[in-house]
Amino acid sequence: MATRTRRAERRQEPLSRERIVAAAVELLDTVGESGLTFRVLAERLATGPGAIYWHVAGKAELLGAATEAVVEAAVTPGDGHAGTPQDEIRALALGLFDAIDTHPWVGTQLAMATGQGPVLQVFERIGRRIRALGVPEAAWFTAASALMNYILGVAGQNAANTRAAPPGVTDRAAFLDAVASEWSSLDADAYSFTRSVAGQLREHDDRAEFLAGIDLVLAGITAGLRTGP
Repeated sequence: MATRTRRAERRQEPLSRERIVAAAVELLDTVGESGLTFRVLAERLATGPGAIYWHVAGKAELLGAATEAVVEAAVTPGDGHAGTPQDEIRALALGLFDAIDTHPWVGTQLAMATGQGPVLQVFERIGRRIRALGVPEAAWFTAASALMNYILGVAGQNAANTRAAPPGVTDRAAFLDAVASEWSSLDADAYSFTRSVAGQLREHDDRAEFLAGIDLVLAGITAGLRTGP
Protein backbone atom coordinates (compact mmCIF):
# COMPACT_ATOMS: atom_id res chain seq x y z
CA MET A 1 0.00 0.00 0.00
CA ALA A 2 2.86 2.37 0.89
CA THR A 3 4.47 1.65 -2.48
CA ARG A 4 1.27 2.60 -4.33
CA THR A 5 1.08 5.83 -2.35
CA ARG A 6 4.68 6.76 -3.18
CA ARG A 7 4.12 6.06 -6.87
CA ALA A 8 0.95 8.14 -6.86
CA GLU A 9 2.86 11.03 -5.26
CA ARG A 10 5.59 10.75 -7.88
CA ARG A 11 3.01 10.85 -10.69
CA GLN A 12 1.61 14.09 -9.27
CA GLU A 13 5.01 15.81 -9.47
CA PRO A 14 5.29 17.96 -12.60
CA LEU A 15 7.42 16.30 -15.25
CA SER A 16 10.13 18.66 -16.43
CA ARG A 17 13.21 18.38 -18.60
CA GLU A 18 15.33 18.83 -15.46
CA ARG A 19 13.67 15.86 -13.72
CA ILE A 20 14.08 13.71 -16.82
CA VAL A 21 17.77 14.57 -17.14
CA ALA A 22 18.41 13.95 -13.43
CA ALA A 23 16.75 10.54 -13.65
CA ALA A 24 18.74 9.75 -16.79
CA VAL A 25 22.00 10.53 -14.97
CA GLU A 26 21.03 8.14 -12.17
CA LEU A 27 20.23 5.40 -14.67
CA LEU A 28 23.42 5.95 -16.64
CA ASP A 29 25.42 5.62 -13.43
CA THR A 30 23.82 2.26 -12.65
CA VAL A 31 23.11 0.60 -16.00
CA GLY A 32 25.26 2.53 -18.48
CA GLU A 33 24.44 3.88 -21.92
CA SER A 34 23.08 0.61 -23.26
CA GLY A 35 20.68 0.24 -20.33
CA LEU A 36 19.18 3.70 -20.73
CA THR A 37 15.90 3.36 -22.61
CA PHE A 38 12.83 5.55 -22.59
CA ARG A 39 10.79 2.62 -21.26
CA VAL A 40 13.09 2.18 -18.24
CA LEU A 41 13.26 5.93 -17.75
CA ALA A 42 9.46 6.17 -17.87
CA GLU A 43 9.20 3.51 -15.16
CA ARG A 44 11.67 5.44 -13.02
CA LEU A 45 9.64 8.62 -13.42
CA ALA A 46 6.27 6.85 -13.07
CA THR A 47 5.06 8.21 -16.38
CA GLY A 48 4.71 7.14 -20.01
CA PRO A 49 7.39 7.33 -22.73
CA GLY A 50 5.21 9.78 -24.65
CA ALA A 51 5.42 12.31 -21.84
CA ILE A 52 9.23 12.11 -21.96
CA TYR A 53 9.29 12.63 -25.72
CA TRP A 54 7.41 15.88 -25.14
CA HIS A 55 10.57 17.23 -23.43
CA VAL A 56 13.35 15.23 -25.14
CA ALA A 57 13.37 14.26 -28.81
CA GLY A 58 15.38 11.04 -28.47
CA LYS A 59 18.17 9.16 -26.73
CA ALA A 60 20.97 11.14 -28.39
CA GLU A 61 19.52 14.42 -27.10
CA LEU A 62 19.01 12.88 -23.66
CA LEU A 63 22.63 11.67 -23.47
CA GLY A 64 23.83 15.12 -24.52
CA ALA A 65 21.69 16.83 -21.90
CA ALA A 66 22.83 14.43 -19.17
CA THR A 67 26.47 14.97 -20.11
CA GLU A 68 26.04 18.73 -20.16
CA ALA A 69 24.40 18.67 -16.71
CA VAL A 70 27.29 16.72 -15.17
CA VAL A 71 29.93 18.90 -16.83
CA GLU A 72 28.19 22.13 -15.83
CA ALA A 73 27.98 20.99 -12.20
CA ALA A 74 31.66 20.02 -12.26
CA VAL A 75 33.08 23.25 -13.67
CA THR A 76 30.74 25.90 -12.24
CA PRO A 77 31.44 25.80 -8.44
CA GLY A 78 33.99 28.50 -7.63
CA ASP A 79 34.22 29.42 -11.30
CA GLY A 80 36.59 32.37 -11.54
CA HIS A 81 37.23 32.51 -7.79
CA ALA A 82 39.96 29.91 -7.19
CA GLY A 83 42.94 32.31 -7.24
CA THR A 84 45.50 32.56 -10.03
CA PRO A 85 44.69 31.34 -13.55
CA GLN A 86 46.87 28.29 -12.81
CA ASP A 87 44.87 27.57 -9.64
CA GLU A 88 41.61 27.93 -11.55
CA ILE A 89 42.80 25.54 -14.26
CA ARG A 90 43.80 22.98 -11.62
CA ALA A 91 40.41 23.33 -9.88
CA LEU A 92 38.52 22.98 -13.17
CA ALA A 93 40.63 20.00 -14.22
CA LEU A 94 40.19 18.20 -10.90
CA GLY A 95 36.45 18.88 -10.93
CA LEU A 96 36.17 17.21 -14.33
CA PHE A 97 38.43 14.34 -13.29
CA ASP A 98 36.26 13.59 -10.27
CA ALA A 99 33.03 13.98 -12.26
CA ILE A 100 34.18 11.53 -14.94
CA ASP A 101 35.44 9.16 -12.27
CA THR A 102 31.98 9.24 -10.64
CA HIS A 103 30.12 9.11 -13.97
CA PRO A 104 32.38 7.03 -16.29
CA TRP A 105 29.95 7.29 -19.21
CA VAL A 106 30.61 11.04 -19.38
CA GLY A 107 34.14 10.42 -20.66
CA THR A 108 32.79 8.41 -23.57
CA GLN A 109 30.17 11.02 -24.39
CA LEU A 110 32.68 13.86 -24.33
CA ALA A 111 35.00 11.95 -26.65
CA MET A 112 32.11 11.67 -29.11
CA ALA A 113 31.02 15.32 -28.77
CA THR A 114 34.08 17.09 -30.18
CA GLY A 115 33.30 20.75 -30.82
CA GLN A 116 29.82 20.52 -29.28
CA GLY A 117 28.08 21.87 -26.15
CA PRO A 118 29.77 20.26 -23.12
CA VAL A 119 33.19 20.21 -24.78
CA LEU A 120 32.83 23.87 -25.70
CA GLN A 121 32.01 24.66 -22.05
CA VAL A 122 35.33 23.17 -21.02
CA PHE A 123 37.26 24.76 -23.89
CA GLU A 124 35.84 28.22 -23.17
CA ARG A 125 36.72 28.08 -19.49
CA ILE A 126 40.23 26.84 -20.17
CA GLY A 127 40.71 29.43 -22.89
CA ARG A 128 39.81 32.31 -20.60
CA ARG A 129 42.47 31.19 -18.11
CA ILE A 130 45.02 30.83 -20.91
CA ARG A 131 44.25 34.40 -21.95
CA ALA A 132 44.55 35.56 -18.33
CA LEU A 133 48.01 33.98 -18.12
CA GLY A 134 49.19 36.38 -20.79
CA VAL A 135 49.75 33.74 -23.46
CA PRO A 136 50.23 35.38 -26.89
CA GLU A 137 47.05 35.25 -28.97
CA ALA A 138 48.75 33.19 -31.67
CA ALA A 139 49.26 30.39 -29.10
CA TRP A 140 45.81 30.49 -27.46
CA PHE A 141 44.34 27.63 -29.47
CA THR A 142 47.38 25.38 -29.06
CA ALA A 143 47.70 25.96 -25.30
CA ALA A 144 43.97 25.54 -24.60
CA SER A 145 43.77 22.45 -26.80
CA ALA A 146 46.77 20.84 -25.11
CA LEU A 147 45.20 21.30 -21.68
CA MET A 148 41.74 20.18 -22.75
CA ASN A 149 43.06 17.08 -24.52
CA TYR A 150 45.12 16.14 -21.48
CA ILE A 151 42.22 16.67 -19.06
CA LEU A 152 39.60 14.79 -21.04
CA GLY A 153 42.03 12.13 -22.25
CA VAL A 154 43.48 11.20 -18.86
CA ALA A 155 40.17 11.50 -17.01
CA GLY A 156 38.44 9.41 -19.65
CA GLN A 157 41.19 6.78 -19.63
CA ASN A 158 41.05 6.57 -15.84
CA ALA A 159 37.29 5.96 -16.01
CA ALA A 160 37.76 3.42 -18.81
CA ASN A 161 40.31 1.53 -16.72
CA THR A 162 37.82 1.35 -13.89
CA ARG A 163 35.11 0.01 -16.18
CA ALA A 164 37.50 -2.49 -17.74
CA ALA A 165 38.63 -3.98 -14.43
CA PRO A 166 38.16 -7.77 -14.30
CA PRO A 167 34.79 -8.89 -12.85
CA GLY A 168 34.83 -8.97 -9.08
CA VAL A 169 37.92 -6.76 -8.76
CA THR A 170 37.02 -3.92 -6.42
CA ASP A 171 40.28 -3.52 -4.48
CA ARG A 172 42.33 -0.95 -6.41
CA ALA A 173 45.52 -1.64 -4.43
CA ALA A 174 45.33 -5.36 -5.16
CA PHE A 175 44.66 -4.69 -8.84
CA LEU A 176 47.62 -2.31 -9.17
CA ASP A 177 49.83 -4.75 -7.30
CA ALA A 178 48.92 -7.50 -9.75
CA VAL A 179 49.61 -5.29 -12.79
CA ALA A 180 52.88 -4.06 -11.29
CA SER A 181 53.96 -7.64 -10.70
CA GLU A 182 53.25 -8.40 -14.36
CA TRP A 183 55.34 -5.42 -15.43
CA SER A 184 58.19 -6.51 -13.19
CA SER A 185 58.28 -9.91 -14.89
CA LEU A 186 58.47 -8.54 -18.45
CA ASP A 187 61.50 -9.17 -20.62
CA ALA A 188 64.32 -6.96 -19.27
CA ASP A 189 65.63 -6.01 -22.72
CA ALA A 190 62.34 -5.32 -24.46
CA TYR A 191 60.70 -3.49 -21.52
CA SER A 192 63.55 -2.01 -19.48
CA PHE A 193 61.73 1.26 -18.80
CA THR A 194 58.37 -0.35 -17.98
CA ARG A 195 60.05 -2.69 -15.51
CA SER A 196 61.83 0.25 -13.86
CA VAL A 197 58.57 2.11 -13.06
CA ALA A 198 56.55 -0.92 -11.94
CA GLY A 199 56.98 0.11 -8.32
CA GLN A 200 55.69 3.62 -9.06
CA LEU A 201 52.61 2.13 -10.72
CA ARG A 202 51.93 0.08 -7.60
CA GLU A 203 52.13 3.10 -5.29
CA HIS A 204 50.73 5.95 -7.40
CA ASP A 205 47.61 7.99 -6.64
CA ASP A 206 45.45 8.68 -9.71
CA ARG A 207 44.38 12.19 -8.71
CA ALA A 208 47.88 13.22 -7.65
CA GLU A 209 49.38 11.94 -10.91
CA PHE A 210 46.66 13.72 -12.87
CA LEU A 211 47.42 17.05 -11.21
CA ALA A 212 51.16 16.51 -11.67
CA GLY A 213 50.50 16.19 -15.39
CA ILE A 214 48.48 19.43 -15.37
CA ASP A 215 51.42 21.16 -13.70
CA LEU A 216 53.78 19.83 -16.38
CA VAL A 217 51.57 21.24 -19.15
CA LEU A 218 51.23 24.57 -17.33
CA ALA A 219 54.99 24.69 -16.78
CA GLY A 220 55.52 24.31 -20.51
CA ILE A 221 53.02 27.07 -21.27
CA THR A 222 54.52 29.52 -18.76
CA ALA A 223 58.08 28.66 -19.86
CA GLY A 224 57.05 29.74 -23.34
CA LEU A 225 55.98 33.09 -21.88
CA ARG A 226 59.43 33.62 -20.41
CA THR A 227 61.40 32.66 -23.49
CA GLY A 228 59.09 34.25 -26.07
CA PRO A 229 58.64 33.07 -29.68
